[in-house]
Amino acid sequence: MVDLARLGERTIWIDCDVLQADGGTRCASITGAFVALVDADRWLKEKGIVGDSIIKDSLAAVSVGISQGEKLLDLSFQEDSQASVDMNVVMTGKKELVEVQVSGEGTSFSRAMLSKLLDLAEAGIAKLIQVEKGA
Repeated sequence: MVDLARLGERTIWIDCDVLQADGGTRCASITGAFVALVDADRWLKEKGIVGDSIIKDSLAAVSVGISQGEKLLDLSFQEDSQASVDMNVVMTGKKELVEVQVSGEGTSFSRAMLSKLLDLAEAGIAKLIQVEKGA
């Protein structure tokens, strides 16, 4: 998501602490870190440290799963604790996958269900990326 050649010999350190959450903090941290990176990119350009944006593509993460037989996006703590399938998805604005972590919690699931959950995650990530673009 970052053009390292444009960044040069610099380091951007992003540390995320989720202060309040109703569900998983991992996806919130990943999405929040990208927003922080956008702020850092803006600052680098304003200061003339870099000419063009170092960001090649947007990025966001969501959790999806199945709880009580229902497909859910952005599971709450209670939904996550009862989920039979739990998945985290990190995807770019170009709909390329960066990470997929999925597990059946005490049960298996079909490949068709995996595809449905990925579709749900993609839709959620698309909404987050629209919000990021407005930030």
